[in-house]
Order: sequence, then structure tokens, then C-alpha cells
Amino acid sequence: MRKTILIFVALIASLKAITLPDNFDLRTQYPNCESIKEIRSYSLSTAALAAIETMDDRICIQSGQSTRLSIQNLLNCCSLCQGIASESWKHWLDNGIAKVECQPDDKEISGCTKNCDEGNQEPYSTQLIFADSVYGVSGENNIMQELYEHGPVEAVFTVYEDFYQYTSGVYSHVAGSAAGGHAVKIIGWGVDNGVKYWLCANSWGKSWGENGFFRIKRGTNECGIESSITTGLAKL
Repeated sequence: MRKTILIFVALIASLKAITLPDNFDLRTQYPNCESIKEIRSYSLSTAALAAIETMDDRICIQSGQSTRLSIQNLLNCCSLCQGIASESWKHWLDNGIAKVECQPDDKEISGCTKNCDEGNQEPYSTQLIFADSVYGVSGENNIMQELYEHGPVEAVFTVYEDFYQYTSGVYSHVAGSAAGGHAVKIIGWGVDNGVKYWLCANSWGKSWGENGFFRIKRGTNECGIESSITTGLAKL
């Protein structure tokens, strides 16, 4: 009997894995979550920005409500979050992040202030949203499953000089030296003329790439994009 159960469980897992479509785009899967469609920019830190974007999207997917977390609050309260993507997720889990209504991103708020902006009289503690869990994901199929079941993930990869010249299509590094690390949000996948790709949101404006988005080769850890994936679920 035990062997029969194990075989049945393995069969269900196998069936679950093969249900993933060839093409998947979270923008169309969750049309009411406007944050997934947006191209945002923040000059101080792409690591923190991609984390905040992913958190906002996942909160919307989980709750059905649009909620924006404050990147200003995150960076003022977490000095390591400016350069290390995983630290933003750890901070979300341990300390929570205030809603943008509490600490607006377009105003200078110095230091890790534990209160809301003067225009918001709500208690700071009620304006915090925490993560329920944060975790890394590795492997092409596991990343796809995570996107399909829970929403976007944050990825860090190496930018080479030819990436700056990207305009459209599926990118893979051909020429140029490494220019540094970069964080983006992965929102889907697909296949273009037989080439598998990840669909990503960049932070260089809508005039860059495919209206601010880009596609990068999938399944070969192109530029290291599959080796540093972080995400999480909100505590709602």
C-alpha cells in the first residue's frame, strides 16, 4: 500500500510539472495587478528596487489588492539593502517595510524613522507589512514553477557591455567586458524561434529594450541569471 501511495504522489508531481505552458506572462495572468506592468526606476539601488517591485506584485497576487511598499523606508532602515539583493528580503521578514503612504518615496526622510510622514496620522506599526517567508529558488523548472504558482522573483546577473545595446529579441552575451552586477524582476518565460527565454522588467526606462522589458536566454544560466533568485510570500 505504501509503495502504491508513493507512486501515486510521484505521478501527481510529474503531472503537475508538465502542466506548465510554453509561454507565460504574469502581466496577462493578473491584469488587475498594475504594478506587474510598470517600469520603475530608482537611481540609488536596483537591488532594492527589484525587491520592492517583486514584493508589491506578490502582495497584489496574494491579496487581490494593490499595495506599495516604500523603498525609502527600506533603504533608510537597512544600509546593506542598497547593494545586496537578499538583504532586502531578510529585512522584510525580520523588520517589515512601511507602506509608501506612510513614508513616501518622493520625500526626503532621514534615518530609520519609526513613524509616518506628517501627512499620515496612522500609527507606524499598522503601516508595516511583513514577509511570512523568504527563500531562494534554483533550477530552470523550479523557477518556472515558482513564477506560475506565486508570482515574480528577483534575479541578479552580470551585465556585459553588449547588454546596454539591447533593443529587442532574446539576449545572450556575445561581446564586451563585464560591467557589474544588476538586479531585475522576472515576470514570465517563453520560446522565440526555438530559443527559450525569461521575460524580465528592467529599470532603465520605457525607451530601453522592449518598452523597458527584455528577454534573456533561459535554461543555460545566461550571465548567471538563474544562480541568484530570491523571493518570498507576504504575511497578510
